[in-house]
Amino acid sequence: MSQTGSVQASIERKLRDRFQPSVLDVINESHMHNVPPDSETHFKVVVVTPAFAGKRSVARHQQIYQALVEEMAGPVHALAIHTYTDEEWQRLGAESPDSPRCRGGSKADQH
Repeated sequence: MSQTGSVQASIERKLRDRFQPSVLDVINESHMHNVPPDSETHFKVVVVTPAFAGKRSVARHQQIYQALVEEMAGPVHALAIHTYTDEEWQRLGAESPDSPRCRGGSKADQH
């Protein structure tokens, strides 16, 4: 990752540059996990772009991972990926699914 900016900003920049999305939402979900405060290790990305037309989910995810090779090799531990064409996004009512609960030591699991 570049020395300037946050992990979240880097993810946003790379996905915007690569896909020119009509909708891009990068959400830091690290606070939902057992990590130090202000961590940038767990993210949810929603990418809506015509570039995904005719591509299966696996191919779309592979494209996201290719764009974020540096982040996935370093600071990012988990990435929830939601990819859509504009038409798919409209059919969903412009809303992505919630991310699954952490199974590996979520702060919510600690009492």
